[in-house]
Amino acid sequence: MTELETKKRYISWPVLALMDFVTVVGFDDLTYNFQNQGMGVITSWIIMIAVYVVPYSLMVGQLGSTFDDDGGGLTSWVRETSGEFMGYFAAWTYWAASIPYVVDTANTIAVAIGWVYFGDAKLQTIMSNSKFALFTLLIFVFFIIIQSRFEHSLEVLSTIGGVAMFGMTVLFVIMTVTALMMGGHIATKPLTMHTIVPTFNLHYLTTLGFLIFAINGAERIAPFVTKMRNPNKDFPKAMIMLSLMTGFLTIFGSFSLGVFFNAYHLPNDLKINGSYYAFQALGQRFHMGNTLMYLFALTEIFYLAALLAVLLNAMTRMLISDTGNKYMPEFLRRTNSAGLPINGYLLTVGLSAFIMFLGILLPNMKDIFNWLLNLNGIISPGVTCWIFWSFIKVRMRDDIYHSGYVYIKNKAMSLAVGWWCLGITGIATLAAIGPQDVPFASPMWWYELTINFIAIIVLIGLGFVLPYITKRERRSQTGSAFTRFQMIGIWTAVLATLLGDLYLGDANFNRNIGYIALLTAAGVAIVIAFGRREYNLKESLD
Repeated sequence: MTELETKKRYISWPVLALMDFVTVVGFDDLTYNFQNQGMGVITSWIIMIAVYVVPYSLMVGQLGSTFDDDGGGLTSWVRETSGEFMGYFAAWTYWAASIPYVVDTANTIAVAIGWVYFGDAKLQTIMSNSKFALFTLLIFVFFIIIQSRFEHSLEVLSTIGGVAMFGMTVLFVIMTVTALMMGGHIATKPLTMHTIVPTFNLHYLTTLGFLIFAINGAERIAPFVTKMRNPNKDFPKAMIMLSLMTGFLTIFGSFSLGVFFNAYHLPNDLKINGSYYAFQALGQRFHMGNTLMYLFALTEIFYLAALLAVLLNAMTRMLISDTGNKYMPEFLRRTNSAGLPINGYLLTVGLSAFIMFLGILLPNMKDIFNWLLNLNGIISPGVTCWIFWSFIKVRMRDDIYHSGYVYIKNKAMSLAVGWWCLGITGIATLAAIGPQDVPFASPMWWYELTINFIAIIVLIGLGFVLPYITKRERRSQTGSAFTRFQMIGIWTAVLATLLGDLYLGDANFNRNIGYIALLTAAGVAIVIAFGRREYNLKESLD
């Protein structure tokens, strides 16, 4: 093998940093957190990058180097350090955390299409909750079909779209600075040091999880650590470059938003429409009309469409292939002639419909969008805890686990940093359960708090139910975990959820309180009617 061919086997640290960056933070993350904290988010970004992003990324590097034979995946780290069941449960929670994310992605595509079609935020005023749910469901079905035919090309397109999204964000910052140099004014006044310091109160604590959600994802590049020529020296360089890029994007991007939006009086729909408002205002400042807004909207659709298609495929395949036969039911692992896990896709769509059903009772499309974002700020940081847990386990048993790259060679110091990251992530996860975009202790606040708990219990709890279903399959003479009547009950519940998405979304919130009680009673009746034990189960040998 020639020297040139040998070099081709290695990934340089700048390339690794760029690969990781496109999966970590985007322009939408800036607007979401800007509405949560205003200009004070600038200080939050600085703190998070210094005490969280850097150690988090470097811990991922050590885990990826330690378990390089397992592909460096999160579930393999947990399995190797905490046992097979914990590995399965980590895979399940990682998959469950993707459900609100893909629903949110589909919703964002719908919003982007609305901006391209109408040229403004008209979609949220004319589309009812039920139509929004139906539109989102159709987007799901469309991209499940698309990804089965163009899987590999969409992976490439999503990467290109990620780079394009980064380019749009950099363009926004540069043009904003240029506008100020040309005599433009800043909307946020007065702009003082107090303006960029957040208020550390209960509301701030509930928004901390969304900051973590915006900047996590570094574990996706873990398998590439061992493909570097000198991981001990080059990987820290890549993570420092990643931190600098993230810092530039978040700090200057947030400041740029403060140029066009008065941080003291933000629009209440900034999360759902803020990115488009920003590029619309920037285009008007340079006498370009809506050109930049349309360019951003098309970039958003292009990137998120490819990302959604890849996610729908990758998350389902990962769950089914990485958990093995011991805990995952056979009917979910079953594939069609084309190798597609059809029942896995149905489970994804079913749980996505359930999540939409919980939000369908909220007053309008904006509230649904905001609630889904906040739900991501709960579940996604919770899953990130697995990374820090695995790192702690590795450092506690460094006589067993050996790595080509070691983050903080002093064992006590590395464990202190690991526990710090685990603790702050756990606190942020729990605090994020409190609703953020509605008045504290109002009826809507209590309702969102309730559906937050319901979503968490169902998504995470189902991970404990599947091994039981797998056991029933093995004991059944028919090879099925459910009788015919039980399957009728399950499909009745699924169809009721879908119909509920379409019907209840057209009623007002107060009227729907009665309907949710009625549907709950109907669901309990179905469980009682069809939940009896099967008569064709073999007697347990135990």
